[in-house]
Amino acid sequence: MVSIIVMSQKTAIILGGTGLTGSLLLKRLLADNSYSGIKLFSRMASGNNSPKVEEFVGDMLQMGQFREDFTGDEVFCCIGTTSAKTKERTIYRAIDYGSPVAAARLAKANNIPTFVVMSSLGASVKSRVFYSRTKGEMEEAVLDQAIPHTYILRPSLILGDRNEKRFGESAGAVFLRLARIFLYGSMKKYRAIHADSIAAAMIRISKTLPDLQIVNSDVIQEFADRQ
Repeated sequence: MVSIIVMSQKTAIILGGTGLTGSLLLKRLLADNSYSGIKLFSRMASGNNSPKVEEFVGDMLQMGQFREDFTGDEVFCCIGTTSAKTKERTIYRAIDYGSPVAAARLAKANNIPTFVVMSSLGASVKSRVFYSRTKGEMEEAVLDQAIPHTYILRPSLILGDRNEKRFGESAGAVFLRLARIFLYGSMKKYRAIHADSIAAAMIRISKTLPDLQIVNSDVIQEFADRQ
């Protein structure tokens, strides 16, 4: 059952606001009148000069430095890397596990009631794949914080215009576009999804606070389509 929660003049926190999904999320939040402030925490400045935006630049592997400024109503965590960009597993884990979990701990400590984080389809602590296992461990650690409204989004392959080219993902996207007609029923969650749909779903979920915690790719698309 879904209940509409009416809130106005909220402050949103975005981690990973300069990435593909995070930048689209920022654009949507800027256009949303229910948000009076948006705090961006990132390792580099976004260059956004909107009066609604306040930026905090620093080492995202040292989230404790942001404790006093990490206040608001909702956290949207879009942080993540890829094995192609980050080949060293220790650093990879620090980014994909360490930063989201540290952010969840800060949200818990500062009484932020809503935490929405991007994970990945196939995430599982039991996975033999390092990437999927790391995501699964991140999910468990975030859920352990017991933030009242915690939502873990598990998108399939993410579509969108990126600054860098990823051959494997591009090939996968082409395949999933062609295979889309065959992915229905329980297989719908494997359909590729556009980053803007994920951004839209994140906002929709934060406003409706549905009675679920794990949101697979097909359900993410459903939330995006409800606008």
